[in-house]
Amino acid sequence: MSSNLTDLSKNPYYPLFLKQQTYQLNMGYTPFEQRIKHLNNLKKAVEVTYREKIIDALYKDLNKPKVESELTEIYQIISEIKYAKSNLRQWMRRQKVDTPLSMFGSSSYYIYEPKGVCLIVSPWNFPFNLTFGPLVSALAAGNSVMIKPSEMTPNSSALMAEIVKAIFTEDVVALIEGEVETSTQLLQLPFHHIFFTGSPNIGKIVMSAAAKHLASVTLELGGKSPTVIDQTANIDKAAKRIVWGKFMNAGQICVSPDYILIDESVKDKFVEACLKWIDHYYSEEPQMSESYARIVTQKHFQRLKSHLDNAKSLDAKIIVGGDVEAETKYIAPTLVTELKEGATLLKEEIFGPILPIVTYKSLEEAINYINNKERPLALYIYSKSKRNTKQIIKNTRAGGTCINSNVIHYANHNLPFGGVNNSGIGKSHGFYGFKAFSNQRAVVKQHTFGINELLFPPYTNFKEKLARLTIKWF
Repeated sequence: MSSNLTDLSKNPYYPLFLKQQTYQLNMGYTPFEQRIKHLNNLKKAVEVTYREKIIDALYKDLNKPKVESELTEIYQIISEIKYAKSNLRQWMRRQKVDTPLSMFGSSSYYIYEPKGVCLIVSPWNFPFNLTFGPLVSALAAGNSVMIKPSEMTPNSSALMAEIVKAIFTEDVVALIEGEVETSTQLLQLPFHHIFFTGSPNIGKIVMSAAAKHLASVTLELGGKSPTVIDQTANIDKAAKRIVWGKFMNAGQICVSPDYILIDESVKDKFVEACLKWIDHYYSEEPQMSESYARIVTQKHFQRLKSHLDNAKSLDAKIIVGGDVEAETKYIAPTLVTELKEGATLLKEEIFGPILPIVTYKSLEEAINYINNKERPLALYIYSKSKRNTKQIIKNTRAGGTCINSNVIHYANHNLPFGGVNNSGIGKSHGFYGFKAFSNQRAVVKQHTFGINELLFPPYTNFKEKLARLTIKWF
């Protein structure tokens, strides 16, 4: 133990951690009104004071259109805050539960208490939403929080640091900017809970670090989210919604449709509809469109370009798109078919504006295809057939599912959001986010003589018979 403390004392962020840990003993019992005050301060900062700066930072980092910034970043944060404020008093109340007759003379309830000092490691694709969204849950639950945003969106990270410093004292919330080394140093600290959003590979590193201190984790990861389209689907509506969900933020969304599994009889009709909606959303020259974002860094641009190069080398057919420009990190909305199974587009999470289309002959074939891959964060179904829809849901596993739509389940705070196995651990949003940052503490209060006292030692034949009766009847 002393060796571990010595090692931690050399960590540059350990003093800040100790400061939050000391304050947490007080903050953990902050009343409803104080938690609401923290949420109101954050709401005002995002909705009013820094709104235009947020939009500007997102444009500089991702070329993100203003409407997308409003809807996918600012709106999501504000709606999360409003939902928490509306329900927080109920969440904080003790929750009574039944007490079995064998515990006669006592009552039982549980309370949600804060886990303590928490770390939020947030990604670059929706930097404000995926930083301040979890922060809302952590504050509602009464925690102190340290935040490490992504270094890949420097303008957004710098602005979030400014916002946090302006509205919170560092014993409540502190944001630390930095590169990979900063994340490594933070993960050495004995946090009580770590909330990470990012790739499965980094998620494994976070989970390994948390295990050293037996810290709980929420891992919001990704993976290859399939979209199944059967022969009964409304093809035009499916294409309209899929093109929107796939190419928003240039495909850099953890819940975007990663690939299409479509009945071969309707593939051509679907492709034709997709071409129509790509033109409608982004014009015939998406590179000139003010509604289309860019790839975040040259590293990610080259990663996506290598996917396209690999597909071409395997004689895949690029139906539309495929155009790239390194200087501006532009990759056109792209549809690819006739991919061989060894293509990297079918093996790795794409996280970009490239949509592979795979055909199937039977629904069982599509289900087997999905189940031969890791469990996805989302699975989308386009069908008018209740039987087909039920069959797909029953025979697959996924973090979440939309029927005849995609992506939108993320925006419903009444639903738990998160993955399963390779696509994540734990749930977030609304009450589920509050619960993720809370310990569900059980309390039993003994009011009168408890009948269990009749079974205290010394044990006799009578008590043995009484124990048997208890097992049988209570």
